[in-house]
Amino acid sequence: MTRRLQANRLAGALLAAVACSTTQAQVKPALTTDAALQAKAAAQTKAVHYPSPADAATEIGDLPERLADIAVAHHGKVALYAVQLNTYKTAAMDADKPVQTASTIKLALLWEAERQVALGKANWSDKITLKPGESVAGSGVLHFLDTPVTLTLKDVATMMVIVSDNTATNLMIDRFPTAEVDADMLALGLEQTWLYKKVMKPATGPMPDDQPKFGLGKTTPRQIAKLMERLGRCQLDLPNTPPVDPAKANATCAIGLDMLRNQFYRDTVPRYLDVVDSIEQGSAIASKTGSLNATRSDVAIVAGKSGPIVLAIYTYDNDDQTWTVDNEGEVTVAKLAQAIVSTWSPTGTDASKLKPGLGLMPTVGSSAGKRNATATPQ
Repeated sequence: MTRRLQANRLAGALLAAVACSTTQAQVKPALTTDAALQAKAAAQTKAVHYPSPADAATEIGDLPERLADIAVAHHGKVALYAVQLNTYKTAAMDADKPVQTASTIKLALLWEAERQVALGKANWSDKITLKPGESVAGSGVLHFLDTPVTLTLKDVATMMVIVSDNTATNLMIDRFPTAEVDADMLALGLEQTWLYKKVMKPATGPMPDDQPKFGLGKTTPRQIAKLMERLGRCQLDLPNTPPVDPAKANATCAIGLDMLRNQFYRDTVPRYLDVVDSIEQGSAIASKTGSLNATRSDVAIVAGKSGPIVLAIYTYDNDDQTWTVDNEGEVTVAKLAQAIVSTWSPTGTDASKLKPGLGLMPTVGSSAGKRNATATPQ
C-alpha cells in the first residue's frame, strides 16, 4: 500500500470521527440543572458553532488529511486521541489501542496523590526520606543527591512530574502503592490503564501476561486523555464514595496543575505551540511526557482561546531511536499537536485559562464507568 493511499484512508477515518463528534455536540445534554449557570454559560459561549455533518469538513478544514499525512510520513506507528472539552470535537487514530505508557503513567500517581491530599489522608508537607541504595538511574535529579535526604511529598511529586524523576516516582509508589492506584483506575472505568511496577525495578508479585510487553505501565490514548481531563477539571471523586470537599480539591488540583504546566521536557506538544516567553504568566500547556528508545509520547492540556484541548499522542515502534532534540518521534508528536490546536483554536492559547476546572461548568454526578474491581489486566 502506498503512503498516499494510507494517508487517504486515515483521513477518511479521521473525518468520520470528527463529523461524528460534531453530531454528538448538537444533542449533548446540559451539564448542569442550574438555569442561572446555564444562562451565564450560554452568554459566554454564544459564538461557539456546532456544525452539522454536512458542513463538518468546512468547520475542521483539512485537519483529517493533515493528521493522516503526518502519521504516514512517520517511520513508526501513531496512536492518538484529542478532544476539545467545550465543543466536543474529537480526533482519533487507534485511540483504543493499548500502548506502552513509559512515564505518562505517572499521571495516575499524580491523580492518586491529589485525591488523597484532598481527602486529608495525605498532606503535601508529609516528609519522605530517600535512603541509601533506593536511587535508580535514568531521568531526574534525585539519584545525584547524597543520601539519606528528606523531602516533602510535594517535592517528590514535583520531581516526578516536571523532570520525570524515576527515583521520585518510586518514592511515590512507596506512598501510594500500585495496587491502590490500579484499583482507583478500575473504579474510574479506565480498564486498560495500569501502573505495573516501580521504575527500573523488577516486577514483584503476580503480574499479567502482558507486563513484559508494556513494562512500567499500559493505557490507551483515549483512556489516559480521560485521566488528564480529570486532572484539569479537578475531578477527584470515585463512584459510590463520599465526594471530595470542593475547596480542598481545588487547592490540591491547583498545585498539581502547576507542576504539569512547568514540565521541563517541552519538545513534543509544546514544541511549536509555546511561542512566547511564559516565565511570568506561566505556560498555557500542562503536560506529561514519556520516552523509551522506540517510543515518544505526550499527554497534555492546551488552554486554547476557543476552549481547552486534551491531547494524548503516542508514537511507537519508531525507527529513530536516538536521544536528540530532533528525534523523529518527538517531532511527529509536535506536528500532530500543532495541526490539531491550530485548527480548533486558530487564535492561539491563553495561559490564564489553565486553572482547576478549565473554565468549564462542573459535570453532574460521576462520569466514571464501572468495572469489576477484581478484574485482571489483559
